[in-house]
Parts: sequence; structure tokens; C-alpha cells
Amino acid sequence: MRHLGLVTLVVPDYDEAIAYYTGRLGFELREDTALPDKRWVVVAPGPAAQTGLLLARAATGHQRGRVGDQTGGRVAFFLVTDDVDADLRRFTEAGVTVEQPPRDEPYGRVAVFTDLYGNRWDLIQPAGAAPGA
Repeated sequence: MRHLGLVTLVVPDYDEAIAYYTGRLGFELREDTALPDKRWVVVAPGPAAQTGLLLARAATGHQRGRVGDQTGGRVAFFLVTDDVDADLRRFTEAGVTVEQPPRDEPYGRVAVFTDLYGNRWDLIQPAGAAPGA
């Protein structure tokens, strides 16, 4: 079996990023290990998630220039949920910026939000998935 394990997300500060992803988006902190010149920090959307985000502190000017725009303005991440509306209510209450309200597409119900750094995310409830299922 193969799966995508981690995706690197360049951030300006580890603790700020951990607080945002765990506090506002409800991710879990899976690992925070100090290394000689950096930290290995992994967050994931929940206990069953196979793929996590490796939060990597920008260490150079080039990397700092990529924070929040790693995909040139395109949606960078796709967070699958069983209830778009409930998650968006919780996100909005936590201060997350919703860029596009929910809309129905052939593949499901989708909304777009931006994270603390400006990265665009699709929040997707796949077609046929009943809320709360």
C-alpha cells in the first residue's frame, strides 16, 4: 500500500502555525521534535488522516517569499469533510477567512477559505456524502 504521507507547508513561525492549525482549523499536533537547527512539526486534520502537513519554518529570504503563495494563487490544499456547512460555521467563529461560500459542483459541495498566511484551501464535501456521516 502506498499513500502520500506529508506535504510541506512553509510558515514564518512554528508556534504561530501550530496554534492556527490546531486552534482554528481543529487539526491535531502529531509531532513536534526539536532538531539541531530546526523542528520537525507535523499536524493533521484528524486521527484517521493518513496525510499530514509538515510545518517548515522559512529559513531564507527565498523561502520567506513563498509563505502563503506556494502555488502562485491557486488553491493549494483540499480538505475533505462530511459537512461543509458545519465546518465553515466553526471556522468562521474561529476567525478563519472564507473566500468563497459553499457551492454545489458535480463532485460535491465546496467552499474556499484562506489560512493565516493566505494559502487557499478547498473544503470539500464529496457528492453523496451525507452531513455528519
